[in-house]
Amino acid sequence: MHQLIPSSLFLLIILTACQAQTPAETSSTSQVIVGGPCEGCEALLEYGDRLLFSVDTLPDFHKNEPKIVLTGTVFEPDGTTPATGTILYIYHTDREGLYSGGNNSSIWSRRHGRYRGWIKTDESGRYAFYTFRPAPYPGGQEVEHIHLTVKPAQTNEYYIDNFVFDDDPLLTKERRNQLQNRGGSGIIQLKREGELWRGERDIVLGLNVLGY
Repeated sequence: MHQLIPSSLFLLIILTACQAQTPAETSSTSQVIVGGPCEGCEALLEYGDRLLFSVDTLPDFHKNEPKIVLTGTVFEPDGTTPATGTILYIYHTDREGLYSGGNNSSIWSRRHGRYRGWIKTDESGRYAFYTFRPAPYPGGQEVEHIHLTVKPAQTNEYYIDNFVFDDDPLLTKERRNQLQNRGGSGIIQLKREGELWRGERDIVLGLNVLGY
């Protein structure tokens, strides 16, 4: 004869089994793959064990000009609810237009260079990156830009439109019309605030993103 398990003990067994799942196990079954192919998006996960905040200062901020702060609010797909706990990853060239200064800690450190940073949005969905304005690639055929990858709490990481600068002479009407506006427009207007320039950009998760 099989002995019945008391209901309280059965509940304890179930809870213990659920708690024993690793984050990888739970995320692999709950996440939905969105955004399409994204070479290098895994670099977003290279923050390691560091604690992320809603503000980050990239290397050599105090040594380079012009200094800029990129800031704004990340919203849920409804465009009004702040997206708390979203990770943003940026990287850009140096003042010579090169992805310089990386190390051998990872392939993406070598390829993306030294000037990269991570934040996690606060309860208001806010973020801020303190850095400097990058130079265009050598030859001056590509607009100045800052790459941006996002990682919402419930999906995989994916890229959205780069930060680009409204006053960049290379940002022609034709190039503006070619922008995909993933996450919303990435064109920012810099406004002088003392010794730095501020660029505001709000981001809507999933906007113009495949499969969201």
